[in-house]
Amino acid sequence: MRAQVAAAAPLEACGLIGGRQGISMSIFPIDNEEASSVYFRMNPHQQVQAMMAIAEAGLDLLAVYHSHPAGPTTPSKTDLDELSYLEIPQLIWSLDNHEWICMPFLLEGSKFKPLKFRLSNSP
Repeated sequence: MRAQVAAAAPLEACGLIGGRQGISMSIFPIDNEEASSVYFRMNPHQQVQAMMAIAEAGLDLLAVYHSHPAGPTTPSKTDLDELSYLEIPQLIWSLDNHEWICMPFLLEGSKFKPLKFRLSNSP
């Protein structure tokens, strides 16, 4: 994910994460149809392919991720307004002191709440 969001900057990058029991096992980068630095819309064909691959592998959709190359480190109003996966964590990648960081959030009521998680390069 980090490599994808860094390569896409200054545009937003996006994708899906599949796994089991809260452990990610597959990352599915998806093209941002909007090619925007402040907005993303997943390529629908790639999104369906990713969902099918997740299901065929017997995995669950664990998270949706996208980047905020110019900030903020938290979900934006647009993220709240456009949210499609209500019960799935949202991972927001942003720059902090020139380093990409990832912050997870889950919608609770009408607000995003931060989650605890561990980011790893392990397979």
